[in-house]
Amino acid sequence: MRVRVPVPLRAASAFGTPSAVRDEGDGMAASVTVVDHPLVQHKLTLMRDKARSTQGFRRLLNEIGMLLAYEVTRDLPLEPVTIDTPLEEMEGRQIQGKKLVLAPILRAGVGFLDGMLSLLPSARVAHVGLYRDPETLEAVEYYFKAPSDLADRTVLVLDPMLATANSAVAALQRLKERGAHDLRFVCLLAAPEGIARFQAAHPDVPIWTAAIDSHLNDHGYIVPGLGDAGDRMYGTR
Repeated sequence: MRVRVPVPLRAASAFGTPSAVRDEGDGMAASVTVVDHPLVQHKLTLMRDKARSTQGFRRLLNEIGMLLAYEVTRDLPLEPVTIDTPLEEMEGRQIQGKKLVLAPILRAGVGFLDGMLSLLPSARVAHVGLYRDPETLEAVEYYFKAPSDLADRTVLVLDPMLATANSAVAALQRLKERGAHDLRFVCLLAAPEGIARFQAAHPDVPIWTAAIDSHLNDHGYIVPGLGDAGDRMYGTR
């Protein structure tokens, strides 16, 4: 099930049913999938609580990262492979192509890494260092390091918050410049304004999120949100 801006937003059923990833030839933006699995929603509610400790917040972000990784990789292509079990030879299936790339947007995106790597231990890791200018809210790059063969891999771009979308838009542009074309964006929370900006800049990239909140405030924070994910994750608030 898909959610698009500016049409009314609605949750998409996730675990247990196939998720649409891209529109085929209708000229519209790629899909937004809201992962509404009970475990994801429960853990997200715990994270929103301002009384949650830094340790607890970090652990929950790690756990949700693993659950979101399960959903965003649901439609990866498979290929047949012949193996020997202890009893006989058989034909099984394995993921086709080169290993995935996980690309966290520093610094908060790193919070997803351990959980996702526990599910995808062979994935490569790119790092996109961006910070938000407090005056303009624009993304400023300070670090970039990625595998050289991004064009041959599926790249999962990770950032807990899709607020103004300035960082996400800049990170995707940088990855595309390095050859990436099979890109998927994973976040914890999204604002309608961020989704609209994201889809205007990168209509080919689908989004997975745990929730779409009400709006952005005057400071570019998601409301009701959970505050600054990086500060809460690292105890710098």
